[in-house]
Amino acid sequence: MLNTLLSMFELLHQKFSEIIDLSEEEFEYAKTLFIPKKLKKKRILIEEEEICKYTVFVEKGLLRSFKADDKGNEYTLQFALSGWWTADLYSFLTNEPTPYNIEALEDSELLLITKPSWDLLLEKVPAFERYFRVLIQNNLINTQRRLMSSFTETAGEKYLKILKEFPDILQRVPQHMIASYHGITRETLSRTRNQITTRS
Repeated sequence: MLNTLLSMFELLHQKFSEIIDLSEEEFEYAKTLFIPKKLKKKRILIEEEEICKYTVFVEKGLLRSFKADDKGNEYTLQFALSGWWTADLYSFLTNEPTPYNIEALEDSELLLITKPSWDLLLEKVPAFERYFRVLIQNNLINTQRRLMSSFTETAGEKYLKILKEFPDILQRVPQHMIASYHGITRETLSRTRNQITTRS
């Protein structure tokens, strides 16, 4: 059990170290604030209309954030792979209900941190203020770029971009979820894939 917990924090330490310098004592303190959790495939971590009480680091597996409308249509906001963070940041920071669901697309190993623990981490280890500021800045930039691409790029360009961003996405995610991520129908995605495969 101890070895499993130790291994769960290896990737988190690596990701921290890419942006900030931490002493061993600072990282050991940070570890005490995270809650390890294993989530089975197809299980919901955070449900629509709940308060998003955690921001989530994916040590292993794959999560997706999505919203479903009254007709059952799903709209995928984000895929979160190993080494990524996910949450509804607005709900997490404001304590307002989230409009999204976060589910596991694979058996996943996660590290959760609550808002009070997150605040404590920023207070006790100031380097984490920079770490999360960089993450939030990058998220904002990526969101703006994705919004613009939804207006200006063709289905083929969107398809090639997601293959570049997630090289093994087709083996891990059902086609209808990939289509919903781009705001296109499954039929359009299938036709686009066939056209690109034919050309190559």
